[in-house]
Amino acid sequence: MSIFVDRSDPAAPAIRVGGDLAFTTAAPLRTEIDLLLADGPAMLVLNFADLLFIDSTGLSVIVHAWREAQHGGTAIELRECPRFLTSILDMTGVTGLLARPKHNGRPGLPAARPLGGSASA
Repeated sequence: MSIFVDRSDPAAPAIRVGGDLAFTTAAPLRTEIDLLLADGPAMLVLNFADLLFIDSTGLSVIVHAWREAQHGGTAIELRECPRFLTSILDMTGVTGLLARPKHNGRPGLPAARPLGGSASA
């Protein structure tokens, strides 16, 4: 797995994920998500344009990002999701989870936008 972090916009840092997001490769992404969320950005962007494969551990990292973002008032936006990822997110109910409004967020921030298909980070 490869991850590239773009911190050029501190209010909306972006992580571009490539390769396989699986049990043996997910820890660095989870760590990076936690580091970025610790700064309390308005939004965290996860770009999956280069993702080739995801397993249940990789999916759990996305759910972890959402849960931690909820606590800090950060919106999560998934961008450039490959069709297989969109299908998995839909089948597992994660799409609906990501679309829930923040329960503990700062006023005025947008709700999570899980499937920004053609946008780029």
